[in-house]
Amino acid sequence: MDFDRRTIVQGALATGASALAAAAEAQTAHPPRDAKFSYDEVVKRATQLAAAPYQAQLPPIPDELNKLDWDAWSQISFKDSKALLSGNGSQFRLELYHLGYLFKRPIVINTLRDGIPTPIPYQAGEFNFGSTKFNKPLPVNLGFAGFKIWTPLNDPKKYDEFISFIGSSYFRFLGRGQRYGLSARGLAVNGGTNQEEFPFYREFWIETPQPEIDKVTIYALLDSAAATGAFQFDCYPKENSVVDVRATLIPRRDDVKLGLMPLTSMFYLGENGPVGKDDYRFELHDSDGLFVHNGAGEWLWRPLRNPNIAKTTAFLDKDVKGFGLLQRDRSFSHYEDLDLAYQLRPSYWVAANTKLGEGHVELFEMPTTDESNDNIVASWVSADKPPVGKPLEYSYSITSALELDRLTPLGRTIRTFQTSARALGSSESNVPTTRRFIMDFTGGDLAYYKNDPKLVKIDASTTVGRIVRSYTQLNPFIDGIRATFDVDVPPGETANLRAFLHDGPNVLTETWTFPWTAPGTPPTPAPAQATSADPPKK
Repeated sequence: MDFDRRTIVQGALATGASALAAAAEAQTAHPPRDAKFSYDEVVKRATQLAAAPYQAQLPPIPDELNKLDWDAWSQISFKDSKALLSGNGSQFRLELYHLGYLFKRPIVINTLRDGIPTPIPYQAGEFNFGSTKFNKPLPVNLGFAGFKIWTPLNDPKKYDEFISFIGSSYFRFLGRGQRYGLSARGLAVNGGTNQEEFPFYREFWIETPQPEIDKVTIYALLDSAAATGAFQFDCYPKENSVVDVRATLIPRRDDVKLGLMPLTSMFYLGENGPVGKDDYRFELHDSDGLFVHNGAGEWLWRPLRNPNIAKTTAFLDKDVKGFGLLQRDRSFSHYEDLDLAYQLRPSYWVAANTKLGEGHVELFEMPTTDESNDNIVASWVSADKPPVGKPLEYSYSITSALELDRLTPLGRTIRTFQTSARALGSSESNVPTTRRFIMDFTGGDLAYYKNDPKLVKIDASTTVGRIVRSYTQLNPFIDGIRATFDVDVPPGETANLRAFLHDGPNVLTETWTFPWTAPGTPPTPAPAQATSADPPKK
């Protein structure tokens, strides 16, 4: 099992939170044996489920499973010899996660062969339990916590874990040479609020691939108090693995915020944040920035942060083309973690295949005191809430990659720093409401300017306050340009900063953007003067 404890807990906590708002019978009726199972069948079930009252009761499981701690649960693993899907020579193997610890919701998992679904029965003999012991035999109708699929991803002679579904609607997958980091989710509900809900997958159907097919297809039925949903995942393992997602949501309520195509990650320490943490590792993050390709064609890079209080940022847009949480920093020396290998955590890029209309890419950042908590969520939120009972259909693709340089021909930001806005040794006073931001840009056409870097200019702007100074320098160590600007912002106010490089009319880079709040308290507005329509008294 290639999960660390944080990986497991982040999905399981969501499952536990949704237990008060989720539920139901384990298994739905299958179509007649002469009817082939398809995505339309999942949509039909989601529609029927949405029309029925939402059941909040969590199905009971044996108390001994409820009491398992992490160490005991992690000892339980599916036997390699019992793996499914590979009997016909397929290059995929299916293994199941056992219930227990924080994973207390039984999930029904079916295999599909020639369009005919077959539920997978629980059999204790298919699991290795290690040192974990039970006083009573476990029931035969127990169900499962989730599943993972293996394939020869990195070596033709060796099977590697490729994709995993466990915990609420979380899933994650890998390309070659990658290590698990961030996650994708089926749906986010009321993200960034104290009314957040965690939809969950109630049932899965997994097609048995033919031997010559390099794709595995997974169907899923999603449930929650806010909406039900039908999902189809076409999963392609390769160097940059791809999951094509087709989704139909059936809203149960219209008073909630639905986050579509959500991604979840972790950012604890980075070069653009505060230093001085008691840790030998300089940086700790699964992703270091949000990348957006908006409907107008602009490419935006927003470095992530670990804020003091929860923050939500909205990137208003129409028909967004794509967004992703990226890990651009690939230098081991910046992480120095031999076990967790943050430099090998993948980036996930979401490409919308449907015109989504008006809305915004929403970035939610919450504070964390260590690297064990996922504190970053990115999703698309439509401006118009879909009516109750009316299907919302959309599709998108997620790519898992170490490098996504080919998304755009423009130069990209690889590092962001901030410091006091005064030169070393300068006699200038250190004004708290001014700040210096430094960005390293590389790629695109920037190497072309290495013999004449003065042609490259920075365009820096702020929504509040003023840009005090800005300049660029050749950075030969990255074959790129270092851009610097100082900003002065009134006390207590927040400025949205933007910067990009250009040579005259030629835009050379993506647009870097970042919010900064000046320390201090905003001035109290002067009281309004009383006015009267009466003439002054003499």
